[in-house]
Amino acid sequence: MEKFDVCVIGGGPAGYAAAMRAIDFGKKVILIEKGKVGGAGIYDGALTSKTTWELAQKVSTINEMMETNGRPRFEIPWVDVQQTVKEAIFDRKQQYSAHIKLLQEETSTVRFTYARGKGKMLNNHEVQVSGKKGEYVIYAENIIVATGSRPRRLPHIETDEKIIMTSDGIHHITDYPKSLVILGAGVIGCEYATIFSNFGNTKVYLIDRADRILPFEDEDVAKVVSDNLHEKGVTIHKTAKLERMEIVDGEVEYEISNPDGTKEIIRVEKALLSVGRVPNTENIGLEEAGVTLSARHYITDSKTRTNVDNIYAVGDVSGHIALVNMGEIEARFAVERMYASRKEEISYDNVCTIMFLNPEVAAVGLNEQQAIEKGLSCKVVKLDYSCIARAIAMRKTQGFFKIIVTDDDEMKILGMRAVGEHASSAIQGIALLIKMDQPIEVLADLIHPHPSIIEGIQECVRMLLNKSIFKSAVFKDAMQCYRRSPENEEIEHLQEL
Repeated sequence: MEKFDVCVIGGGPAGYAAAMRAIDFGKKVILIEKGKVGGAGIYDGALTSKTTWELAQKVSTINEMMETNGRPRFEIPWVDVQQTVKEAIFDRKQQYSAHIKLLQEETSTVRFTYARGKGKMLNNHEVQVSGKKGEYVIYAENIIVATGSRPRRLPHIETDEKIIMTSDGIHHITDYPKSLVILGAGVIGCEYATIFSNFGNTKVYLIDRADRILPFEDEDVAKVVSDNLHEKGVTIHKTAKLERMEIVDGEVEYEISNPDGTKEIIRVEKALLSVGRVPNTENIGLEEAGVTLSARHYITDSKTRTNVDNIYAVGDVSGHIALVNMGEIEARFAVERMYASRKEEISYDNVCTIMFLNPEVAAVGLNEQQAIEKGLSCKVVKLDYSCIARAIAMRKTQGFFKIIVTDDDEMKILGMRAVGEHASSAIQGIALLIKMDQPIEVLADLIHPHPSIIEGIQECVRMLLNKSIFKSAVFKDAMQCYRRSPENEEIEHLQEL
């Protein structure tokens, strides 16, 4: 039986990051993956959907100009969309393949093994590998479970991945659907509604059981996205209850009931279920190894370590934040906890996220409604993109920056939301200040490049310090600074003199 220092089960973003970090410590590592290295980070997930979104955004931007000049719309064939996605997948896949191959060459000093097959724990040290080469058992001092997640299916809806699909099937369609209904108005549902409405070849319906899309975000953020979806012809069924969804004559028929008691029956070509994901925790030997699960089947952990001292859980199976970047951070943290006696705690307070919508939305820390729910009094500053020179130059003035700080003299940053062009590039500075627990004056005194979108962040901070270039008392519609309190629903506006 071959012995390893670290066995990683699952070769998605988290598992791969864990294996590579263990190599840094000179450990003997085995990475077990039954499917494709990269997992949902490459295939039918982040890279796939975001490549498609980038294309859809370009098509939408071109058509905005074409329509303004009275010219015919530009269309890109679906086969070309698929080809671009395949090329992106191939590029990333080749990087992983070449990397693994070189790490395993005989001349390499790295002690790394890639095992293609299914990994199952027999106990807390022994793992059975089942693949094309048969079955064998290895011994590992430490085990990291990084088996990821899969799209949630609903028991009362037949999901064939051709007519009624999850994210596993939507990218394998052969042409634009003439019509598409999306169940679920969270981030993923709204992203796909954005993608297909931007291409302009699909009538999109979005079923939302809440009174607005993106209910976890502030209302002003959701409104910008919702208004743009409406403008693109998307029908949003708000506060709607899905009574049934089934395949009828090769199409999708769904019935919804509205709050006023009325019901609607609508027939569309395709359907996409976007109702969350479930962890892949079955049949990997958790029970045999003594690892406990939560009621929702996530692996219970304490700072990546499970109830079994030498077994760790990272990425989607941990049940924290199902993001590629967070999975990688958890994975690296777990290995550092094993071999570097890491004292710094893993933090989820400054996680940067991006929602690929229209326009894009980036977030870090608390939003306004979360701060109030936590009982925190806060100051909020908001600056419209129409006040930012770079946005004016790009002719992309829809959007805003919003920063939430503590309502005291320190004004420590609680969070930020960026809605608009380059949003994802604008929040890192705020994330760093949150992590370092630094005051907002740091940003106010930086010399930002001009013209750039991030100058808007600096102006937000200057507004809080009563030294902005444009005064909120003058540009009331584009610049706002106000105080929020859990005890008082009224907003107290703070205007610069």
